[in-house]
Amino acid sequence: MRKTAYALAALAGAAMLVTPMTASASTSSASTSSASATQTLSFRGMNLTIPSSWEVYRDGDRVKVITGACGKLSAGYFTPKCDAFWLFGPKVIKYGHEGFSAYTPERPFYPASDVQRCPFNGKHGQVLGKATVAGLRQVGPGHKAHYRSWFGRCVKYSNGEQTATFDQREWFLPKSRILVVDVWNTPGLAGTLKRATWS
Repeated sequence: MRKTAYALAALAGAAMLVTPMTASASTSSASTSSASATQTLSFRGMNLTIPSSWEVYRDGDRVKVITGACGKLSAGYFTPKCDAFWLFGPKVIKYGHEGFSAYTPERPFYPASDVQRCPFNGKHGQVLGKATVAGLRQVGPGHKAHYRSWFGRCVKYSNGEQTATFDQREWFLPKSRILVVDVWNTPGLAGTLKRATWS
């Protein structure tokens, strides 16, 4: 019981202590501008080539990749006003359905039983509806992910009035035990995953 409560608290969006991940930056030639520089992000054998401007924070079984503005770099999942996506491993996947049971592609990743905050406004909550897209997506050679795009709504806590909408995109690789979650419709992320390499 205590173990489950601890896991729930850890996944419920509490502040995380994280360390920026060092990744090797590379350019195709000396004349390439810094805007086109890239770095390699490796997680559980999957290697992604991402812009060097994206900040990577690793916290055990989860990696947060900040792609734009973010008020709290080390904060947990569903942190409002933080352009980012996440990579999760088995420890997080184990409690990915409301903090009590394992994530499956049939239900959205939702790591707590209470109402999570809206990605755009921390004073509002969020509700996830049905999947609007479901299928398989290539994630590098020889690897396919169960892909889902879930329709999300931001609502006022007081009366449930809708204030905004978003899509929660998920790529789940069951054999590799990797889950990628993105609520910001991160530009280029789908292509980045498609071009992944494996080691």
